[in-house]
Amino acid sequence: MTDAISPFLPGTHIQFAWDSTSLGWLKTCPRLYQYSMIDQWRSKGNSVHLDFGGWYHSALELYDKLRAEAKDTPGESAHEDALHEVVKWCLEVTWIDGKPWDSGHNLKTRETLVRTVIWYLEQFVEDTCETVILANGKPAVELSFRLEMDWGPNSQITEDMINDKGPSAQPYVLSGHLDRVVKFQGNYYVMDRKTSSTTIGSYYFDQYDPDNQMSLYSMAARVIYQTPVRGVIIDAAQIAVGFSRFSRGFTFRTEAQTEEWLANTHEWLRLAEQYAVADFWPMNDKSCHQYGGCVFRKVCSKSPEVRQKFLETDFTKREWNPLASR
Repeated sequence: MTDAISPFLPGTHIQFAWDSTSLGWLKTCPRLYQYSMIDQWRSKGNSVHLDFGGWYHSALELYDKLRAEAKDTPGESAHEDALHEVVKWCLEVTWIDGKPWDSGHNLKTRETLVRTVIWYLEQFVEDTCETVILANGKPAVELSFRLEMDWGPNSQITEDMINDKGPSAQPYVLSGHLDRVVKFQGNYYVMDRKTSSTTIGSYYFDQYDPDNQMSLYSMAARVIYQTPVRGVIIDAAQIAVGFSRFSRGFTFRTEAQTEEWLANTHEWLRLAEQYAVADFWPMNDKSCHQYGGCVFRKVCSKSPEVRQKFLETDFTKREWNPLASR
C-alpha cells in the first residue's frame, strides 16, 4: 500500500479518504481508530482469518470473471473450465513472500479452502444471479470505487490545511471494493461473500441490518449505475472440520435509508476532524469487550505512561490506506 496517495491532508491527521474499515474503526472507538489508522499498529504475524477470507474472495472473483467472459460457451462446459482454473489457483497460492501457505489452523487450511470453493460453486452452479456486464464489456466483478463528498457546513477544515496542488485539494472521498454486482429476479444487488466458523442462521444475517459496510456498498452501487439497487446479497460459508455449509441472506436499503446513512457519515467525519485538530482520541470503554474483545484491550487497560511500550512489544506497524488499489 506504500505507493498509494496518503489518505490524510498534508501535515495533519485529518483523513479525507475513507473506506468501511477505517470508518468502522472510528465508529467503534476513536482510540481504536488512532491506534489502527493513524499509528498503524497491527497484531504481529499473519492473520489466518483475513488471509483465508481474502483468498476465498479471490478464487470466487476469478470464477466469476471466467464465467462472464465465457458467456458464449455452454453452461456445463464453462463451469468445468472455470472450476479447473480456480482449483489450480487455490493449490498454488502462496504467502506474500512467495513461501508455501501453511496456515497452522485446524479449520482454515488449503484443503478447506479448495473444498469450500468447489462446494460453493457446485451448490450455486445454476444460480439465477447474473453478473452485470459494464458498458466497457467487462464483468462487474471486484470493482473499486471512489465517491466524492463535500466537507459539510460545520467542517473545521481551513484553506491552509489543504494543499491546492494534487489530490488533497479534493473533498472527502468514500472508497471501497465491490465483490460483484448482479441482477436477480429483475432487481440489482451488490453480492458479498463471507466466511464464518459458526453456524449461520437468521441471527447471522441480522448483524448486517443495519451495517456500515453494507450501507456504503449499496450507496456506491446506486451512484455507479445510476439505478435503484435494492441492497446486498450475502452468501455466507460456514467452515468446519468435516464440511462447508452455505446460506444466502439479503439486507435491503431504501433510498431514504441510504440518505440517512450518508448524513450520519458526515457527522462522524466532522467528529474525526475535531479529534484530529485537538489531537485527542477518546477511549470508548463500552466497546472493549465486544466481538471477543478489542485487540488493544490489554494496552488500554494499562496506565497511559506505559502503553507505548506495550504497543511496541506486542504489535507491529502496517499501513491501511483506503486509496490503495487491489
